[in-house]
Amino acid sequence: MHNSQFIETFDSKKLFLRRDLVDDPQAVVIIVHGLNGHQGRYDYFAGRLNGEGFSVYRFDNRGHGRSDGAQSYIEDFNTYLDDADTVYELVKNENPELPIFMLGHSMGGFITAGYGIKYPDKLDGQILSAAATNKLDSFSELEELSLEDNPEMKLPNELGKFVSRSEYVVDDYKKDPYVSEFTTLKLVKVVFIDEGIPWLVDNLDQYNYPVLILHGEGDKIVDPSCSEKFYDLIASEDKSLKTYPELYHEILNSEEKETVINDILNWLEERVDIRINLKPE
Repeated sequence: MHNSQFIETFDSKKLFLRRDLVDDPQAVVIIVHGLNGHQGRYDYFAGRLNGEGFSVYRFDNRGHGRSDGAQSYIEDFNTYLDDADTVYELVKNENPELPIFMLGHSMGGFITAGYGIKYPDKLDGQILSAAATNKLDSFSELEELSLEDNPEMKLPNELGKFVSRSEYVVDDYKKDPYVSEFTTLKLVKVVFIDEGIPWLVDNLDQYNYPVLILHGEGDKIVDPSCSEKFYDLIASEDKSLKTYPELYHEILNSEEKETVINDILNWLEERVDIRINLKPE
């Protein structure tokens, strides 16, 4: 069953939510998309998860896609984490007995990892895809720009040519009407430079979820070293890091996506089996 609706956040904004549900699911996966993206870029992946018995919930972050909020803008990075928790609580209410996992890509990886620190005892595990979990060189030239001097500054979205080495993926990204054509200096400062990433790095020793960390070695948007540092610094005992030679940023939309998806499916099924075996008789 596939359906969508707008759900209300803690501050009465509306988030666009899509459900891709299967009969008798073995678990649920919540997908958190990246900067300037939207939940619709995960149609194929959601279908593959459905085919293997996983229900999927995905949503547009505020200021993205069809959700409320100023376009590609945020005042406080915690808002993203709290919105993700709004979705989690809905998922938990609708699936009270099932394992629940969260997958985050790029900025969605930051949101997911941050959620793992702020909300440590809710999920059964997390998957990070090309996650922005450390300082990004791609935003270094913006560090000297003052928000006071440029409060309304918009930055053109030039990520398209770097999302994949596959021309059809790049073309699809550029033509997608729900991909934002710009981001704001405010979002970049709040999430990636001044507040969000520094907070995350300072608190990595508080991260303890089972986690699968995935990254393309050819990623020109989020350097693969982010994932390596995350793996080294978190407290999790159940952690795995996989990198893929030559893959760019959107590893779930690459020509080799089946290899990535199968790695995710194998990891999920192992964690579901572990939970089943730990259940009391």
